[in-house]
Amino acid sequence: MGLLNRFIGKKGEDTATLFLKKKHYKILERNYRCRTGEIDIIAKDGRYVVFVEVKERKDDKLGMPSEYVTPSKQRKIISAARNYMTENEIVDLYCRFDVVEICGDKINHMENAFQAKRMT
Repeated sequence: MGLLNRFIGKKGEDTATLFLKKKHYKILERNYRCRTGEIDIIAKDGRYVVFVEVKERKDDKLGMPSEYVTPSKQRKIISAARNYMTENEIVDLYCRFDVVEICGDKINHMENAFQAKRMT
């Protein structure tokens, strides 16, 4: 990924982080990486560990940002989430997969945007 793309990605993640904090989410980690994938933001919302994918576009000419969270990308996020839950020995919380799409100056938070068949 080029330097410009990383800068744009970080800006979107910063925006999403502030948005989630305003909704009283506790940010646990950002840019979690393991051999099977990566997760932009990991947060806690009540009894949920929330794995958040952030997608940003300047406009919707090429479709909405969330449309780029493909089934392949979802599988990688789910795999990384399993790894995170195991590494951190999280067994007493539910998990959820959200997408925060930023399109221009609009933010859309899609709770439970996709699901894993089973997390254990």
